[in-house]
Amino acid sequence: MTRWTPDPSFYPSPREAATAPVEKLAYVAAFDRTAQRPDAIVVLDTDPESADYGRVVGWTDLPHTGDELHHFGWNACSSALCPTAPHPHVERRYLIVPGLRSSRIHVFDTRPDPRAPQLVKVVGAQELAEKSGYSRPHTVHCGPDGIYLSALGGVDGAEGPGGIAVLDHTTFAVRGAWEADRGPQFLAYDVWWHLTQDVLVTSEWGTPSMIEDGIVGELLLGRKYGHAIHFWDLAKRRHVQRVDLGDQYQMPLELRPAHDPTRSYGFVGVVISVEDLSASVWLWHRDGDGADAGWAVTRVIDIPAEPADPADLPDLLKPFGAVPPLVTDIDLSVDDRFLYVSCWGTGELRRYDVSDPFHPVLVGSVRLGGIVARAAHPAAPDEPLAGGPQMVEVSRDGRRVYVSNSLYGSWDDQFYPDGVGAWLAKLDVDPEHGGLTPDERFFPHGEQFRGLRVHQTRLQGGDASSDSYCFP
Repeated sequence: MTRWTPDPSFYPSPREAATAPVEKLAYVAAFDRTAQRPDAIVVLDTDPESADYGRVVGWTDLPHTGDELHHFGWNACSSALCPTAPHPHVERRYLIVPGLRSSRIHVFDTRPDPRAPQLVKVVGAQELAEKSGYSRPHTVHCGPDGIYLSALGGVDGAEGPGGIAVLDHTTFAVRGAWEADRGPQFLAYDVWWHLTQDVLVTSEWGTPSMIEDGIVGELLLGRKYGHAIHFWDLAKRRHVQRVDLGDQYQMPLELRPAHDPTRSYGFVGVVISVEDLSASVWLWHRDGDGADAGWAVTRVIDIPAEPADPADLPDLLKPFGAVPPLVTDIDLSVDDRFLYVSCWGTGELRRYDVSDPFHPVLVGSVRLGGIVARAAHPAAPDEPLAGGPQMVEVSRDGRRVYVSNSLYGSWDDQFYPDGVGAWLAKLDVDPEHGGLTPDERFFPHGEQFRGLRVHQTRLQGGDASSDSYCFP
């Protein structure tokens, strides 16, 4: 794992990262909803010059069942070059893959054969619980001083609080809980940071019982899911500020800070407003001038629900006669210019120009799937699609976008009760005019995924949502 020179996939700045070589492989988390078969890490060929382009070229089963793989990430990335805690001689080599239901953490070695990741370690639920006090690991980020892993649940029957566990870069052992003083924070979801400003940000979803059997209507209408984001002192591991979006804005999930380390803002997507079923994107920013100013949030994007015949809707939505957009993922291009917003309910992926982050401009859109629309892919025009653009991953040069269609097993079943299927699409980006075009040559779906559903995608060498940079 030790190198004499820094890993060539590490870049000190986002500008240099945007010149990185084009990815030739993508790694995808695939899971079995029935928990009767093992989940898997699936490898896709993304090289247009390859005879296997757009096909599954690697498959590694997990050793157990019932994991429900979710958000995974690299052991190390460009943050290794940050002067705050430099470790430039580690490699972007291992995929850290948590099981959201099992609380197991899997470590896959992508070398020597990148098409055949090898499972080299499993951190058991007991070790995670004993050393960190957490369960239900959710999201992985490669930090400057370790691997940061958000977790939704507590242990020994405790629903929470959720929080952040830290793993060692080299041994992958659980070091412990990150928080020294959590203040009022209880619900957990994502974690990100402004590294050079000593700021960490977290968002909220719900405790395990609030999510594992599907969305609970009474809790949603009772405004009990998360509706705030939290700011922390990164060095002191201390809670600094809670910013409430308003309890009608339920489930602020994915956090996307600016890649330029001199910028003090980022975006968070909100799944739903209980007042009108709309979705929204908010901007966090300094509430005043100077590094000591507090934080505020401003709603910068609203996406309305779309009217629909109740007969076409799942039971959960029939009383409302509308399809909520359900913004479940967002992604910010490495140059901080474009924000991609997935509307899993309506089956739309939106592209916004956020050069002025306070005033996003919609510049592109594509429809695939959707609760009612079931929009087909051009590669299979006669095949209605279930699910919709859900997890979004953008290449470092900003020219390719990959979307997969499954959200979370029990939630898939509620919103797509006749089956969500499995598909993953690649969209080509028009850099000048903002358009999004599905690549007809790249549409792995159905039998290629052997009955498993597909969720998170990671790109070989890094992508727009996996790296942090410490130089502008």
